[in-house]
Amino acid sequence: MSDDDRPRPEPDDTPGPDEAGRDQDPREGTDVQRAEPTDPVNAPEQQADRRQLSQAERDLLRRIDPGSTAVTIAGVILVLIASSLLPWIGDATGLQILLGHADPVLQVGLLPRLFSINATIVGVLIGALALVTRRWAVAWVAGMAAIIVSFEGMIAIWSRQTAPTGGPSWGLVLAALCMVVLAIQWLRVVLTRP
Repeated sequence: MSDDDRPRPEPDDTPGPDEAGRDQDPREGTDVQRAEPTDPVNAPEQQADRRQLSQAERDLLRRIDPGSTAVTIAGVILVLIASSLLPWIGDATGLQILLGHADPVLQVGLLPRLFSINATIVGVLIGALALVTRRWAVAWVAGMAAIIVSFEGMIAIWSRQTAPTGGPSWGLVLAALCMVVLAIQWLRVVLTRP
């Protein structure tokens, strides 16, 4: 009897014990494990857990950790607040310029007043908000706005050097330097986020 005449066993449709749960990968010729279906009883709990983890990941990515830079930023904010009590133009303090109570003889003008308003809003309020909330978006706004206010401070100093009365005093220069330092520190925090 030749090999062709022997009876051949019929192929079995039921998988054997080694083939259960496996499919043949046609590209590689290897077995591939099929994914087990999830437990229908625990499926809502698993989906809720995944949603909570996704929300926690998103919250973590939105936060910053300034570390020791937070102490530097807080110190510079305090110096900025203290500089508003120092003379900015002639004998007028930064607080007087902010509130519009400077001597009219000094002819303060728009630029120093604009700088005092923006330095208070950006340097003190938004900076403190970014430190308290530790949100990346708020820190980014504080950094970008601090760059703009730094330029305003330099222009305010320059505008007072050409004024006939009341040149820039050291309080105005200190406030402008504080804004430059705040801009650098916020950019360091924002750009080093993982």
